[in-house]
Amino acid sequence: MANSKKSTEGMPNAHLHELFVDELRDILGAEKQLLKGLKKMASKANGESLKNAFQEHLSQTEEHIERLKSVFESIGTTARGKKCKAMEGLLNEAEEIMEEFDNGEVLDAALISAAQKVEHYEIASYGCLVTYAKLMEHTEAEELLSTTLNEEKETDVKLTDIAMSEANVAQ
Repeated sequence: MANSKKSTEGMPNAHLHELFVDELRDILGAEKQLLKGLKKMASKANGESLKNAFQEHLSQTEEHIERLKSVFESIGTTARGKKCKAMEGLLNEAEEIMEEFDNGEVLDAALISAAQKVEHYEIASYGCLVTYAKLMEHTEAEELLSTTLNEEKETDVKLTDIAMSEANVAQ
């Protein structure tokens, strides 16, 4: 990925720029892949609050994609995603879980487990991106990415709450 000297000239920690852009492309691809996975998880969930949490995260994911496009724009780079192998693996695992526990009362607990693995991947990715943006003094990108990072953390907490109050508890 070639960058002109002009685009990174004078940028603090410019050595991170190519990594930053590559990670942005990866998470953009991941978010797009996740849209399909969340639709399926929402359709499989039994509990109403879990269905709602998946639906809410689906619309948040659409916002995250738009926010990522703004991040690319803020650093003067074309918004282009790439296939995220990690998300592909996480979604394949979620698919296996949905098939294995399709008719069981434990399905919602299994779905939460799969979803939290996805959330933790996203939290790690956005956490790194926020750090890179901060170090390169991409203030607008840092703010946008921090907003998404906080939303991902909130989703993780919400999933834990549903697991502890409903999905993992014998009714």
